[in-house]
Amino acid sequence: MIPYPNWLDAGDNAWQLVAATLVGLMSIPGIAILYGGLVQRKWVVNTMFMAFTGFSLVLVGWVLWEFKMGFGEPLNSDWPGILGAFVGRPGTIVGSASEQAQAYIPLVNGNDLMPSFHFPQSTLAYFHFAFAAITPLLFMGSVVGRMNIRAWLLFVPLWSTLVYTVNAFLLWGGGWWAAKGALDYSGGYVIHLAAGTSGFVAAAVVGPRLARDRAHGVPNNLPMVAVGAGILWLGWNGFNGGDMYFGGHNAAAAVLNTNLCTAVALLTWVVWDMFAGPQRKPTFLGSVNGMIVGLVAITPAAGFVTGIGAIYIGIIAASLVWLAWNYLSKVPPFNKVDDALGVVYTHGIAGLAGGMLVGIFADPAMAVYLNKDGSTAWSTSGWLYGNLDQLWKQAGAAGTVIVYDAVMTFLILRAIGLFVKLRAPDEVLEGGDLAVHDEEAYPAETAVTGLAPEPVAAAAVAQKAPEKEPAGDTDSG
Repeated sequence: MIPYPNWLDAGDNAWQLVAATLVGLMSIPGIAILYGGLVQRKWVVNTMFMAFTGFSLVLVGWVLWEFKMGFGEPLNSDWPGILGAFVGRPGTIVGSASEQAQAYIPLVNGNDLMPSFHFPQSTLAYFHFAFAAITPLLFMGSVVGRMNIRAWLLFVPLWSTLVYTVNAFLLWGGGWWAAKGALDYSGGYVIHLAAGTSGFVAAAVVGPRLARDRAHGVPNNLPMVAVGAGILWLGWNGFNGGDMYFGGHNAAAAVLNTNLCTAVALLTWVVWDMFAGPQRKPTFLGSVNGMIVGLVAITPAAGFVTGIGAIYIGIIAASLVWLAWNYLSKVPPFNKVDDALGVVYTHGIAGLAGGMLVGIFADPAMAVYLNKDGSTAWSTSGWLYGNLDQLWKQAGAAGTVIVYDAVMTFLILRAIGLFVKLRAPDEVLEGGDLAVHDEEAYPAETAVTGLAPEPVAAAAVAQKAPEKEPAGDTDSG
């Protein structure tokens, strides 16, 4: 007997499962504790709850119908133009044949655009689930602190079905923009531009936080932010290291480029803060913003550029987003919308910048796939290497994602709003986690036990301190 079929490579399969797990860790606990540390104290539980439920909702939909919408046969290839290669036909993958068969993307493998996969369909499905799951969790940062939790539970599966699968099919599943040659190595457009666009629209439709919360929206736990940010940074090795599907030379280059671009972007943001920021001081939160921008910007380019290209992308993207964060945020429509954690900047603008910069810095010497003799079988090139047309392809794909995602996010939320209030009532927003979940992130001992102090203990306390001191405000924001 044999442990697995002859088409399966244990190394590739193991790496792909590890990479998928690293990406999953970026969501839970990564995003849960990163965002949980950034929000006000009274919203920590709600933020973590939204992350865990969003992750779960996407997984159920992904295996039952969404995976094939993003990576299956076209819904109807006879439809004209982009509609014929817009989204896949829904279908389940929960069966022995689907889960154990060799992984296969019909419009990609069927057209010999890449080598055959060396792992089963269940590995491919789980890997891409982790990407699908993190996207709504990212733009959750735009609407924290006021979205009705019931609206969130409806919005995530609808958005994932009607929006994310279309983005994935268009650029990764062999759809319209993939066929045109648009590049998105690991989700600069499919994930980050989509998250920034949808988050901004959702923030506008749902409405702002309470005025007091906006005025005093300070993070409640910076060490918690540091842990979440660190998980994101290292988890990104699975994000970009796994997206060529093979544990080979290109995956290694993508991992190195990812970390290099991130470090450069972080330092670039710190320099901007020190010499041009409002306080002329370096800040930890600024460094985290720079880190995220670097991770996002290199994502569409990771295996297509050299280390020099990664450095340039880090400097340019961090500078553009820093300027947008500090100046664009002060003009309409950005100053009119309460994007709580600035997702439109660190993901939307950073993803757009990275996607356009790959159209400049993509280096044909970076071999993605090889011939048997070791020569380059497939690579790509950008404007610096004589391919100006790549910039137009990148711009066209970006425009499609922005327009489609914005319109669909607006329509989905308006439809949900017919049945459920999108924004929680002001009295609930005043109470935060206690009002929504009857839980606190940092409860007093009596809140944990749910019991009043023992009578004897209470009497002893009364003898020692007969005058009761005024209670303090438990909301650090």
